[in-house]
Amino acid sequence: MRKYINRDAHGDLKMAAPTVTVRPEDVKGAHRIAVGAGLGVAAAVITFVLPLSLLWLALYAPGGFFQFNTALVQEVSLLILAGAILFLLSLFVYRRGFAVLRGVDRRFTVASILCLIGSLGFLLLLVAVVVILGSTSSLLTCIHGQPSHALSCLRSGQPLGAYTGLLGFWLGWLGGVGLVLGMSSAGRRFSRGSLYGAAALYAILLLALVGPFVGLIYPVPGAEYLLLLSPVLALLAPALAYAGSRRAPATIVPG
Repeated sequence: MRKYINRDAHGDLKMAAPTVTVRPEDVKGAHRIAVGAGLGVAAAVITFVLPLSLLWLALYAPGGFFQFNTALVQEVSLLILAGAILFLLSLFVYRRGFAVLRGVDRRFTVASILCLIGSLGFLLLLVAVVVILGSTSSLLTCIHGQPSHALSCLRSGQPLGAYTGLLGFWLGWLGGVGLVLGMSSAGRRFSRGSLYGAAALYAILLLALVGPFVGLIYPVPGAEYLLLLSPVLALLAPALAYAGSRRAPATIVPG
């Protein structure tokens, strides 16, 4: 263990936070976080940016291909399905990174467990999307252009898809909490501000996702603005995580 001596604003000597030698687990954990972050960026583009762009054009600038019909819902469902697979892989790699770091720092224990729970949630979401793909026509007829009716239509037409998706969403949301805890712990251990920034953006994203999801059950004023904010957060959070973990850590602050 090493300690560095600095001077404070008054010129007095003060002892900086102790550091330890970088271990192989730190390098491996940082590398896995970087890979998970890269997958997270790709998943955000496919799950959020592309589907929301298609839906926005269909609802507010309809014309040509951009019509709210069965074909569009199927395309969006396929994109969400592909994105959910990438999110599942991203969360799996993140969890492996936190699990490696847990061997040298117990602060990553809760993050690793929550990411495992979140992986189960994304598996349930995959099942829900597959079920919904088989009933797009009846779903469109029930919704009649009102997204707030979507969940009630699913419950009446495809209860398995509705309740599986509901459970999967909240388990996946807990996995997001694990990402917040893991990123903040990694930011502390590696002394990387970008990892702290990733944790903050993931936390804001979790809050932003709750509003639109509740809006599927009850109309929530301004929920559409949260939907517009979600793609930006979903892109920036893993991008910051990648920036903070792509290089091997040089300084380690023990737990």
